Amino acid sequence: MEKRVDFAVIGLGAMGSAALYQLARRGASAVGIDRYAPPHTLGSSHGETRITRQAVGEGAAYVPLVLASHRIWRELEAATGQTLFVDCGTLIMSPRDNQALHHGMPDFVSRSIKNAQAYGVPHEVIDSAEIARRFPQFIGLSGNEWGCFEPGGGYVLPEACIAAQLARAQALGAEIRTGTEVQAVEQDGGGVRITTDRGTVVADQVVVSAGSWCAHLLGAPFDRLLTVTRQLLHWYALDDMSAYGPASPVFIWMHGAKETDYFYGFPPAAGDPRLKVATEQYDMVTTPFSIDRTVAPDESAAMYRTHVQGRLAGATPTVAKAAACLYTVTPDRGFIIDRHPGKDRVVVVSACSGHGFKHSAGIGQAVSQLLVDGRSDTDLSAFSIARFR
Repeated sequence: MEKRVDFAVIGLGAMGSAALYQLARRGASAVGIDRYAPPHTLGSSHGETRITRQAVGEGAAYVPLVLASHRIWRELEAATGQTLFVDCGTLIMSPRDNQALHHGMPDFVSRSIKNAQAYGVPHEVIDSAEIARRFPQFIGLSGNEWGCFEPGGGYVLPEACIAAQLARAQALGAEIRTGTEVQAVEQDGGGVRITTDRGTVVADQVVVSAGSWCAHLLGAPFDRLLTVTRQLLHWYALDDMSAYGPASPVFIWMHGAKETDYFYGFPPAAGDPRLKVATEQYDMVTTPFSIDRTVAPDESAAMYRTHVQGRLAGATPTVAKAAACLYTVTPDRGFIIDRHPGKDRVVVVSACSGHGFKHSAGIGQAVSQLLVDGRSDTDLSAFSIARFR
């Protein structure tokens, strides 16, 4: 059985659900396809919370995307009555002399401050004494830290964001096919033929936003450019929640000279005596087919010893929950949002290199403009695949 549509979206996680929703908003004939049933725990878009911040140290090109995302999430909240975005504030901090890389960029606090200034993002630059005074959950400070505090930052609820966008897309006329494995994506003069295990879809244009499955699905040059890594999330039990009041922010704390001397975390929800923290690693390469999704106790213990112990008030080594997820990263840790170099009717939205969720709603809007209008209001040139040639 063959289905013909204007647009198809392959992969309905953070990016795909946003793109499908935005296409449906514009009245486009669109179908979304996923091998699982999003939101799920098998890719990169789960784990209860994701940090969002408008003072984006990764680069100025990202800021318009996150600004749009915050607006879209608030619009979705108004339309659905759900909570999607909690603006508890974001604190990014490091020693003043710290030049360690974060998401491929050095001097991350300073870069965040510069982009906040450039885009008029409300923020404060605070020193170690002020961090300790205002945020008692951070202990073991060395005394030479500085930070960029963004009161409008916070976290989004990834599963809720995906579900809300897919529900709205479907209500606006988009078709969603879950439990459907894409076997081939082939372009010819009549469009793009998507062969699945449940029939064929022919679309005028296609978005491939399949995350860690992109390299397998698209082949060259993406099999060379995209690396899949295993990442771990940990929730530790708190034996004292008194330091975590309503003003507790999400945080990114670079505490050493190496790129791995870094972790991030979230304030506990009201009445929830768990603290979610994580770090990042880029040495443990895997695939979505072979990843070990079980987090061993010694992995959580090592995370606690290396990053949490002596730095977060009330955090115990008792693991309340742990989970694995996937990052798909490019050589420069940036995004790819561009047309396939060999298939001009295929727009690739991956990899998002572990810092994409906060931009996803805005990316969906930009990609829908690119497909429907032939151009986006947002400058996407920084995310071109040509930079790797």
